[in-house]
Amino acid sequence: MSVIVSPALFALLGLPLSTVLLWCYSITTGMDSLMKNTAPPNILFITTDQHHWSAMGYRNPEVRTPNLDRLVQQGTTFHRAYTVNPTCTPTRASWITGLYPSQHGAYSLGTKLPETVPTLGDALQQHGYRTALVGKAHFQPLKSTPEYPSLEAYPIVHDLDFWRQFNGPFYGFEHVALARNHTDESHVGQHYALWMLGKGCTHWRDYFLPNPDYVRDPADLAQDSSRTPLPKGEGLWNIPEELHYNTWIAERTQALMEQYHREDKPFFLWASFFDPHPAYMVPEPYASMYDPAHVTVPEHVPGEFDDKPPYFKRSQETDPDFSDFDEPEGQWVFGSGSHLVPHDIKARRIATMYGMVTMLDTYIGKILDRLDALGLTENTLVCFTTDHGDFWGQHGLTAKAIHHYDDLLRVPLVIRQPGVIPAGRVSNSLQSTVDLAPTFLGMLGLPVPRTMTGIDETPVWTGRQETLRDHVIIENHHQPTTLNLRTLVTDRHKITVHYNKSYGEMYDLANDPGEYRNLWDLPEFQPLKQDLLLKFMYAEMGRAPRPMPRITGA
Repeated sequence: MSVIVSPALFALLGLPLSTVLLWCYSITTGMDSLMKNTAPPNILFITTDQHHWSAMGYRNPEVRTPNLDRLVQQGTTFHRAYTVNPTCTPTRASWITGLYPSQHGAYSLGTKLPETVPTLGDALQQHGYRTALVGKAHFQPLKSTPEYPSLEAYPIVHDLDFWRQFNGPFYGFEHVALARNHTDESHVGQHYALWMLGKGCTHWRDYFLPNPDYVRDPADLAQDSSRTPLPKGEGLWNIPEELHYNTWIAERTQALMEQYHREDKPFFLWASFFDPHPAYMVPEPYASMYDPAHVTVPEHVPGEFDDKPPYFKRSQETDPDFSDFDEPEGQWVFGSGSHLVPHDIKARRIATMYGMVTMLDTYIGKILDRLDALGLTENTLVCFTTDHGDFWGQHGLTAKAIHHYDDLLRVPLVIRQPGVIPAGRVSNSLQSTVDLAPTFLGMLGLPVPRTMTGIDETPVWTGRQETLRDHVIIENHHQPTTLNLRTLVTDRHKITVHYNKSYGEMYDLANDPGEYRNLWDLPEFQPLKQDLLLKFMYAEMGRAPRPMPRITGA
């Protein structure tokens, strides 16, 4: 593009010729850049489930993840990214709403995201985007009632006639391909089961456990199976790799990318994987890929729970009593019970989990390769993260969800968009996954709805600013009153407050990154505690929704 400059123009404006030429050059180069790529950017959102931040090859030589490592090399990685909640439903609902769990309504497992809450997909469709989700949603519970109906519940997950007719809309996604099970759980079904049938596998149900007694229903035509649970510590799943849900997710994601590319439509496409969520199991060759004798097994440090909230110690008992968490409208508490696991079984579980991660990485690689083959890489923001972390022995704990160590709260977060996001950059900027929806919109140059309370991290993601946040907040309203905790993390410190409890936690993450020394009750740290509690109150006040501005004085 060329710009013709008349001498009369800058004389009339009273501007020096150099200023006018610089102005013309800026317009010219800006227009040329726009003309080179006028297509709206796409977003490919890739997620895993219950994935410890260290279970990636570039950080941990014990596990191989060449494709995720490729993303790290080509994009920006955040080493201080935190989940908004250490369980599935609340976090996943926050991803698509830009709201904290206390604000969008799905505050705990066993609740649902109200269908009336505006979502990222709703906003994107208003601007011409195709929106699709393949894999795990978990926006709704496994039980359905007349007052709180759920499409992710028994027995409808097994009603394949229903799923033949239903592909959305669902929470702002115009197209969904869903499943609900982790590994061999009995709530397998939905679109994943239809895909297995389409592959000629009429006995698909026998790769998964039968329905437990408490959800058996004569109307459920797919509740039975010949499968029995694996022995403790065993991780070989007999499902063929070509029928594994990783294969299904990768295949359907690639097909949708190809469809949207043919249609010349911008897209938001979410590939939502289920692994490495327990129970740890995976088919060959991944099941025997890692030797249990060669993995690092974290262990409990004797005495480390002496200064922690009282329920921490119970995790190291053989038959602990957590009945003090029981209450009306409450349910079973994830993380209650004994966490005692023999060393050899932990080692086998870790080896299997690493196999799950490497298999995940293989199928993530297939999606990234197809993005390359379609010529979409340059114009697609890729974001990889997980809903929360995992314990596989750290502090003597397993799985999740009531111990707010960084093992559970920190998550991997990797982003890539060539020419937009700096490559090979590692950032220690605090990140919260409540910010994903507003940041996705910001990265697309679209307005962020006022309904969202997360912040737009575009300046940080693009490298124009080092950091925006000086804190993150993690909610965990697991029970109505007996187990309700929130954590504030700053650049250096971390404080956790339990509703109506005198106990709490406070750590100096600079001097104690393993969180072994609780400063909550130590006299010499009471001024710090008061300061952090005040900052916590300011942070809580600062995230209040403001759905509209003040438009008049009264």
